[in-house]
Amino acid sequence: MSNQLYFDETPEPIKSAKGLHLITQSTPNGQKVQIFLEELKDVYGTEWTTSIINIGTNEQKKEWFLRLNPNGRIPVIIDNKQSPPHPVMETSAELLYLLDREDKNHVFGFTDPLEKSECLQWLFFWHGSGAPYLGQVNHFFKFAPEMIHYPQERFKNETLRVFGVIEIHLSGKYTGQPRQYLAGNGSGKYSVADIGTWSWVKGWGFSGAFRDEDMKTFPHLLEWINRIAERPAVIRGIGDDYNAQKRPELYIGEKK
Repeated sequence: MSNQLYFDETPEPIKSAKGLHLITQSTPNGQKVQIFLEELKDVYGTEWTTSIINIGTNEQKKEWFLRLNPNGRIPVIIDNKQSPPHPVMETSAELLYLLDREDKNHVFGFTDPLEKSECLQWLFFWHGSGAPYLGQVNHFFKFAPEMIHYPQERFKNETLRVFGVIEIHLSGKYTGQPRQYLAGNGSGKYSVADIGTWSWVKGWGFSGAFRDEDMKTFPHLLEWINRIAERPAVIRGIGDDYNAQKRPELYIGEKK
């Protein structure tokens, strides 16, 4: 694989990149890694380069991209500091890779085994039990060519159930300890578990499926959304630096 990662059709900004390189689009999945890199920059001065693609043109299905991620999904990190360069796919794996490689002081992770376990539980909970449902809500309410009641209601209700799980945890309903963040002792500590969840949950209104009345039953979840939204790195991580219209020099591939 080391000799086949890049080839003639690989865009020049990618095959000539040094150090960490991010291929992204500012979707909820892209924003997870964008935010974490910005957080690492604030703490450690972490450096990376970025390429933006448009998944609407299926750039991520071309061979140059599939060599980096056979699943054909953004984002992808390539660590060119490794020999051969090391690509990382799947957002939770990418967050954990950056946590291990870049967060030497465990600012966004934990050293205590039980706290680390809790962090992984909530990171994987959203990856496996949250994002798939909310992603289907977005599809069936926003993008499907036909509005079909059954999948709309199924995925809406499952997403509300998942929001309820997070609400129970943050409220301290069964522990007596309200929480500010998903993992860590006491009220918790901002970590990759929050980063991996927030970028999706903050967009609960995108599809039009959920009303304000639906969300009023999750006050601790809404407070958590607002709390994280105030972080400077989060603001940058979802901002203009990852908007191809604002940063056309970072755009690669076909335009739509």
